[in-house]
Amino acid sequence: MKNFLKLTLVLALTLSSTTVFAQKLARVNTQELFAQMPETKEMQANLESFSKELQEQLEQIQVEFNNRYAEFEKTQATMNPTVKQMKQAELNGLQQRYGEFQQIAQQDFAKKQQELATPIQEKLDAAISKVAKAGGYTAVFDAMYFVYYDAAQVVDINAAVKKELGIVDAPAK
Repeated sequence: MKNFLKLTLVLALTLSSTTVFAQKLARVNTQELFAQMPETKEMQANLESFSKELQEQLEQIQVEFNNRYAEFEKTQATMNPTVKQMKQAELNGLQQRYGEFQQIAQQDFAKKQQELATPIQEKLDAAISKVAKAGGYTAVFDAMYFVYYDAAQVVDINAAVKKELGIVDAPAK
């Protein structure tokens, strides 16, 4: 019984060690692939357009503030103290509105960026998964997060994922 237990243990360790060493590992540069996807260029164009809209709205508020402030500067000497105080409060309110709008615009921009990037990232993840499954890889690591790896042990599947996504590299000059 003891010999059978020892033999079983040795056999189990041998099989598990060969399984560990038989793993296929791959790496991919998701940042590079994401940047090269045609959808990313479209996303950037949409974000640029959205950013311009927000900037125009910010500029309108700034122009309104500048006009009212210039008017206030011209007429403040002739204003009674109550009216002057009301105009100052109005200017402070405009300035506060400008600051609030800036914060909301930044939040809206980040939300829009996330909204547009999510489907692109999902498409990239699906392509990586498909290539990894087809290649029989146990794990795929992002090249951007490697501290060290043995290039002989880890396969670079960037080219296969590019092919899956339909990305064609520009010809060398």
